[in-house]
Amino acid sequence: MRFTRSESTVIRSVSALELVALLPELTELFRETVNSGSPLGFLAPITHAAARDYWISLIRELEAGSRILLVASGDNIVVGSGQLELSQRPNSPHRAELQKLFVDRASRGQGIGRSLVRALHDAARENGRTLIRLSTRHGEPAEAFYKSLGYKEVGVIPGWTIDRTGERYDHVELYQELARDTGDQG
Repeated sequence: MRFTRSESTVIRSVSALELVALLPELTELFRETVNSGSPLGFLAPITHAAARDYWISLIRELEAGSRILLVASGDNIVVGSGQLELSQRPNSPHRAELQKLFVDRASRGQGIGRSLVRALHDAARENGRTLIRLSTRHGEPAEAFYKSLGYKEVGVIPGWTIDRTGERYDHVELYQELARDTGDQG
């Protein structure tokens, strides 16, 4: 298990068993994030049960080692999280997808998101992954955030997701090649 410290924030890898213990905190933080405008693949308002079921659905992948879950905590309270889905295909053992990165609204602007991405990059390298891909809404703050970290745009997919009213949202596909040492390119 790896720990990273950033001022008063600790970022650590979470096992399937630890996820079960963190379910209440992660469920509430996830609900707050989705219901305040960051859909993360869900439609707002997300219920407690749907958010909890999402986290439970990750247990098998965590046990299999095909997913890495990191949690950021400050004062023993979960303030953020991020994931890597490790490709299991024979022709892509070098790549991973960054997913579900979010930080508590009250904790934003303190570098926690950047620390989570750096820790996810470190975890990717430790697992032989040097190509990271992600998708986010086009024109939203997350796009600028990832680009500031060296992610490059592949392209925009028009109308990739919708909200409850049927409004369509464009998404941008981004990637980053990681250096094989401890520093990122870009």
